[in-house]
Amino acid sequence: MANDTDEHTTGEKDARAQAAPAEPAAWVRPPARFGAGARRETRVRDDLLAQVLAGKALLLFDGAMGTQLQERGMAAGELPELLCLTDPALVTDVHAAYVRAGADVVTTNTFGASRQKLAGRAGVDEVFRAAVACARAARPRYVAADIGPTGSLLEPLGTLPFERAYDLFAEEALAAEAAGADLVVIETMTDLAEAKAALLACREMCDLPVFCTMTFGEDGRTFLGTTPEVAAATLSALGADVIGINCSLGPAEVAPLVERMLPWSRVPVMAQANAGLPAVVDGVTTYGVGVEEYAQAVAGMLDAGVTVVGGCCGTTPAYVAAERALLDARTPRPRDVRHDFVVASSQELCALREGDVGVIGERINPTGKRRMKEALRSGNLDYVMGLAIEQAEAGAQILDVNAGLPEIDERATMARLVDDLSGVTSLPLEIDSAVPETIEAAVRRYAGKPLVNSTNGRRDTMASVIPIAAHYGCALVGLTIDEEGIPRTAEGRLAIARRIVGEAERWGIPREDVAIDCLAMAASTDQEAPRAILDGIRLVKRELPGVRTVLGVSNISFGLPFRPLLNATFLAAAFSAGLDLAIMNPMQQRMMDVVNSWRVLSGEDGSAQSYVAAYADRTDAPKPPAQAPGAGAPGEKDAGPRGGDAPAAGGDASGVGGAAPAGELERRAYDLVLSGRKGPLPEVVRELLASHDAMYCVNEVLIPALDEVGERFERGRFFLPQLMASAEAAKAGFDEIREHQAGAGAGVASKGRIALATVKGDIHDIGKNIVRMLLENYGYDVIDLGRDVDPQDFCDAVVRDHVPLAGLSALMTATVPAMAETIALLREQAPWCKVMVGGAVLNPEYAKMVGADFYAKDANESARIAEQVLG
Repeated sequence: MANDTDEHTTGEKDARAQAAPAEPAAWVRPPARFGAGARRETRVRDDLLAQVLAGKALLLFDGAMGTQLQERGMAAGELPELLCLTDPALVTDVHAAYVRAGADVVTTNTFGASRQKLAGRAGVDEVFRAAVACARAARPRYVAADIGPTGSLLEPLGTLPFERAYDLFAEEALAAEAAGADLVVIETMTDLAEAKAALLACREMCDLPVFCTMTFGEDGRTFLGTTPEVAAATLSALGADVIGINCSLGPAEVAPLVERMLPWSRVPVMAQANAGLPAVVDGVTTYGVGVEEYAQAVAGMLDAGVTVVGGCCGTTPAYVAAERALLDARTPRPRDVRHDFVVASSQELCALREGDVGVIGERINPTGKRRMKEALRSGNLDYVMGLAIEQAEAGAQILDVNAGLPEIDERATMARLVDDLSGVTSLPLEIDSAVPETIEAAVRRYAGKPLVNSTNGRRDTMASVIPIAAHYGCALVGLTIDEEGIPRTAEGRLAIARRIVGEAERWGIPREDVAIDCLAMAASTDQEAPRAILDGIRLVKRELPGVRTVLGVSNISFGLPFRPLLNATFLAAAFSAGLDLAIMNPMQQRMMDVVNSWRVLSGEDGSAQSYVAAYADRTDAPKPPAQAPGAGAPGEKDAGPRGGDAPAAGGDASGVGGAAPAGELERRAYDLVLSGRKGPLPEVVRELLASHDAMYCVNEVLIPALDEVGERFERGRFFLPQLMASAEAAKAGFDEIREHQAGAGAGVASKGRIALATVKGDIHDIGKNIVRMLLENYGYDVIDLGRDVDPQDFCDAVVRDHVPLAGLSALMTATVPAMAETIALLREQAPWCKVMVGGAVLNPEYAKMVGADFYAKDANESARIAEQVLG
């Protein structure tokens, strides 16, 4: 089953959930102290911490609180945070052991102290006060208030709204500050959107330094597809004081991942690895990496430029003592931080070195586009999703997103577009709006580092937009227009650019995050304009080193015939002048030809490898004789968006990578599942059902499409958001089939029953819920017992329904014994039932140790196991 972090299960069949303590009355969020436009001064306790935050001193955190509490007798399934209230001496004893070992920082026992996880058993303020007191009693130099994940998957993939997650974290941040913590550490984050919500809450609600770490799998990504590079670029731009990695992996596996972070982080980098992977020996959880091996790996990380270290699961005071010896003999190593232009989605980093050129797809903009306007007005955004997919396949690296129609709710539409686009493409987004409130609503929830389009030289615009971009860690487009309009001269454009860059720097936005638009004007009305634009680009590049340039290229040809030719010629001239980013239609092959050619001539395309791959079979042979009008003569004017040339590099429009079924309707349904576009699928399935039976649609169309999605996921071409979007699309098709069968008095045969649960003591069930969704879409009848499920209760359900396959999930090491107990009961009472297990703390060896038949590293693997067991 998938790596797990927790989500409230909708429709849980576990009756015990109804008897759980009621959540206290809703917490009321106070006004943010440091929102966009407010100056935040970080409160730093002493000079050493200030040196650490500047990257000029080393810092040592403690090790694993949870495993130390287990060694001291904490019962399986017990909520560790409540020990701060019921047995404070025990918690202080753990802290004191790490202080004696040499830790500078001890981390409070508050990993799961959110209102959602405490569930009414104690107040957040109460737990943080007690936890900080326990830590302070051990007399460390610094106390770090620990904030862990909510346990819920955020919208649109999950059910937890971004602002609800923010509220949970804000309450913890305020409690930490009030309790007297010296800093906050946000840790074990697997969802970049959740990390962003936590970081914003801490930065907006308190003035303590904020450290933020994420956890990655063996494939070098979080379970949602985020890479170390994306996390480093996003979180450091967003204002974290230190970023890094903790948990999940041993030090040898963490080392190369944290080294990938180092060039992309503007702030110090930290690492807290596990003591290897867990194993159960004689009923006791042990870890495979010893103190000496751990210290050797940490030494390598320090040599690479990491400046803050410590330990996670399995690291005892002995590990920290070994790290203390390392730090005492070292000073911080310098590291090379890249100064590329960087934007990022949650899965993909777009980084342009000086001299590289990039393509921003311009098609998601209603200006002059009738079908786009209709889609935005009607709220039917599938057409927009199609534009995104086509532009990505044609070679765009960033997608411009504009919802600026006066007759619609632009803010709400933009928010929906950002969510939906993140499910069908991994490209970073450019948020394009003239309304600051719309910009802020979009960039606040965007899981990544977006580009804001745009500000300009008007004082009121700079005052409203630049603080938003700075606060949310965005890159910024600046238009060379001010209260006097667009200057006719290059020097006038440079003067405005200089003001914009100066104001951005005043707000902390570095030059490499600013792209100046010298504004392409129509050559048809002013033939002096192209020269002024090109000269303006040259001046900006020369006089404002580090600043990038961007241009909406197609404006130059407005009002003239055969526009693609003029656009392409101007684009080549603009690249020569120093243009970095072209806002253009990547579906026009002539334009992409210029981009690909320039990358060879500039040296960006090393050894012309990409050019050769795209153009080896292209020729410039004479075109066949013209045909009669309407006969489909090839040519730039009437051959569609690619202008009659060969398909753009990057694939065909369908994006189909596997063997699609024969037949036009079948291929359409297959492609829609692959691209995660659920809107049109029911209609296509309805048309299929007019000539085929239900099982043909299931077995010959929808299931093969899901199989291809799974293959792409396995190969690293798709990530969890794409997997879930495709599963949702397939569900829309299955729902149509079920409705059709119900109307005909029939049903869709189940492929078999599967029981799922998160084990006793563990409330983290994101992975389990994803598995459920995928298995249901493959046609299995899933019995979801929920989370924190007693072993006997689970076994009773399996016996009652004679379930042939069971799935168990766990995130926390402390709950794995409950997994082993559940499997042992199943062997006694339901010997026919096969068991698959998964979760962040598991691996194939551990799965074998707890007695499982299968280890499912992700949801896709769960579907394969189900097919193997149930057919």
